[in-house]
Amino acid sequence: MSGSIGYLGPRGTFSEEALLDWLGAHQVDRTRAYPSIAACFAAVVAGEVDEALVPIENAIEGGVSQTLDELIANHGRVVIRGEVIHAIRHQLIGAPGEPLDSATRVLSHPQASAQCGRWLRANLPEVPVDPAHSTAEAVQVAVLAHNGTVAVGNRRSAQIYGGEIIAEDIMDAADNRTRFAMVGTEEVASDAHGPWSTSIICSIVKDRPGALLSILQEFALRAINLTRLESRPARTGLGHYVFFIDAEGNRHRDLPLQAALTAIDEGGIAAVTPLGCYPTADRSPR
Repeated sequence: MSGSIGYLGPRGTFSEEALLDWLGAHQVDRTRAYPSIAACFAAVVAGEVDEALVPIENAIEGGVSQTLDELIANHGRVVIRGEVIHAIRHQLIGAPGEPLDSATRVLSHPQASAQCGRWLRANLPEVPVDPAHSTAEAVQVAVLAHNGTVAVGNRRSAQIYGGEIIAEDIMDAADNRTRFAMVGTEEVASDAHGPWSTSIICSIVKDRPGALLSILQEFALRAINLTRLESRPARTGLGHYVFFIDAEGNRHRDLPLQAALTAIDEGGIAAVTPLGCYPTADRSPR
C-alpha cells in the first residue's frame, strides 16, 4: 500500500523503529504517530490511516494485552495484514550528566520495564518503577525533568530527545524481539508465495471438560502446527476466556486448515473468529 501508516508514538518508540526498519527511513513522511494502541485501532477504523503497526507479542513478556483486547473489540472491522519481527534493545536513559546512583524513579512502558526486571532489581532495587504510555514518552519526561528520573527506551529516543545513555542493553534476554502486527480493514491478497500464518480467536460456547483439547485436536489430526496459543478474559464473567491461536498456513487455500477451522466452528463447542491471514515474517535469530 502507498498510503499512510499509524504507529504507537510519539517519535522514538520501538513501534516507530520497527516501522521505519520495515518501510525504510526515507518513507518517514508516510507514518503517523498515535498516543495509544487503542488510538491506532480507532484511526484505522475511521480511515485516518490505511494501516497501523502495533506490538502484539514479546519474546520475554509474551502477549501485549492492549493489542489483544483491541483485536477482540474490533473483530469484523480490523484484521491482521502482516507482521514485523524486530529486535528490542533497551537502554537506561536520563538527562545529560546524571549518573546511575542519582536515579530516584524509573519510567517506561510496562512491557519495557518488565523486560528489564532482573536488571532493574539488581541495579536499582530501591527505586520505584512507574508506567508511561510509551518508552519514548518516558524518555521525554526523564530528559526534561532533570530530577533523577530515568527511562527505559531505545537509542533513537535518546538521540531525538537529547538524553544520555546511562546503561546499555539492560534487557533480561539477549534475544529480545517483539512481533508487531500490521492491522487494517481488509486482508492482503493470498496469492503470494512463501510461508503464511492464520490468526483466529476461538470462543468456547459449550463449556465442558476437554473443550480446549477438542479444539486443539482438530489441528493435530491434520498435522497443522500452531505457533501461538494464548487466553484472554472474554469480559463476560469470571472464568470466561477467549483463545488467540496462530496456525501455520493460509486459510483461503490450504485445505487441511480450512477443514480444521470448519470442524471447530461446526462442532458446537467453540466459535471461530478470523483475525487475518498474512505472510509469515522471518523468525530466525539475528
